[in-house]
Amino acid sequence: MSVGRLEQRGRKKPDTRFYSALEIQTSEQTQAVVRRLGAKAHAGTPAEAVGFAEFIVLTTPWNAAEAAIRSMGDLTGKILLDASNPVAMGTDGLGLEIGHNSSAGEKVQAWATGASVFKTLNTTGFGNMADPLFHGVKSVMSVAGDDTTNKPRVIELVASLGFEVVDAGPLRNARLLEAHAMLWIELALKRGLGRDWAKPAAGWKVCSASRLGP
Repeated sequence: MSVGRLEQRGRKKPDTRFYSALEIQTSEQTQAVVRRLGAKAHAGTPAEAVGFAEFIVLTTPWNAAEAAIRSMGDLTGKILLDASNPVAMGTDGLGLEIGHNSSAGEKVQAWATGASVFKTLNTTGFGNMADPLFHGVKSVMSVAGDDTTNKPRVIELVASLGFEVVDAGPLRNARLLEAHAMLWIELALKRGLGRDWAKPAAGWKVCSASRLGP
């Protein structure tokens, strides 16, 4: 998921947004989003973004996630949505670098001291992030996290992007969501389904191809 795709979705009356990147002055993608949104968008360093934000969305490649989090400074009391997947190239091609006994989400929680981390927005492609409807049916996005007080707020935010949201339980279930993401990648890129498919809320039948009709 890219920052550009996420900004296309959102509440009908979007709040002011703050975008950041490790190399903020040279991140043309981030600067382009800010120019497009105008007065309701700002860009700055990760620490400046954290000071501004109600919600933080981590969308970095996995090998940049720890550095990005550490650049944010004090995260005490912040809500962090982790959209990363711990993928890396191996002898069999792209696969999960960690799993079974841990997850990217749990590692992000360990790095993001004092924050409430939720695993979400990681199990589909950028096209479906921009348009999660298939034949008028919402596709599913799960949310896993341990902070039961703030979870309803996160679910509301993800639902505002157009998804049917499922509470996936505690953060340790990020292990399952990241495996789900790897399955989506496998089917989309290697098994011929392409990027335009998702698990719809109406059932487990795959929705793909045209979104406009049967």
